[in-house]
Amino acid sequence: MPHTIQARFAIGQVVRHRIFPFRGVIFDVDPQFANTEEWYQSIPAEMRPRKDQPFYHLLAENAETEYIAYVSEQNLLPDETGEPVRHPQLRQYFGSLRGGHYEPKPRASH
Repeated sequence: MPHTIQARFAIGQVVRHRIFPFRGVIFDVDPQFANTEEWYQSIPAEMRPRKDQPFYHLLAENAETEYIAYVSEQNLLPDETGEPVRHPQLRQYFGSLRGGHYEPKPRASH
């Protein structure tokens, strides 16, 4: 029977990076690493996360800008500021912020 990996964080949850000064809201989760090998190798070896853990897609922000980030579970912590995320794409995916989580918008199906 295959090992099931349980994600610690949820879509819509506001999180912050454990080391670097940025935070964001999760909009997608990969059960394990699903980016390019080139991207993975660009991370310094001493900081490179394991591939066998969830990786999160974030609508991220730092003091200067907003961007999309791809972060391993081991490098995330819950954001406890209660502050909204200012990312310009946020309203495409989410509604209001309640208790550190954004409510996902209903998605249209085909």
